[in-house]
Amino acid sequence: MIRRMVLAAVGSLAGAFVLDRWLGGLSVDGDGRPIRVPIRTRVEIDAPITAVWARLADIETQPDWMTEMKRVRLSTDGPVGVGTRGEAEVRILGIPVTDPVEVTEFSAPHRFAIRHEGRFSGAGLLTLDTLDGGRRTRVEWAETLVPPVLPNLGALVQGPILQRVFQADLERLKTLVEADRGTVPIATDAADTHPVAPVAAASNGHGTRSGG
Repeated sequence: MIRRMVLAAVGSLAGAFVLDRWLGGLSVDGDGRPIRVPIRTRVEIDAPITAVWARLADIETQPDWMTEMKRVRLSTDGPVGVGTRGEAEVRILGIPVTDPVEVTEFSAPHRFAIRHEGRFSGAGLLTLDTLDGGRRTRVEWAETLVPPVLPNLGALVQGPILQRVFQADLERLKTLVEADRGTVPIATDAADTHPVAPVAAASNGHGTRSGG
């Protein structure tokens, strides 16, 4: 009985590795490396682009809207920009992970990109564009996360789950930014609502915590 279970487990693992290698060979670049398809999400926010950027690019408050990120700290001094490094404590599909990242692009108020350098590798890019003559803002998020084991099969399985997580994060960002501007009331109890006071933008112009 136990022997059959062990053999079945070994067979399943071997099959998973074969499937992973097959998936990795379906789409490759010129160097033969698998092409990673980003997880894409977007949201439209009733606020000018500068207000959205101030909240989105403030690394220290990103856990307020990125629920999978529990803590974040910068490991470099000075204003945030290309080359800034940080470390976040995150949960990816329930797995606690320390996620060291580096800012690879920081073009306020339009583009903010990071590279993941921990157990889960990959990259994240947040792009902001104006709508309705500058009265509203569209945020698009492209995130690539590569699992440390069975990277191709793992990415396929986690994709739909993480897409829902990241979309919920953007919806939370939308609520916070619109509340910052007093356009969305926040309920304190069933009978009382009031707008949240504006949050001051960070003095250094800040950038991200994870894939981003």
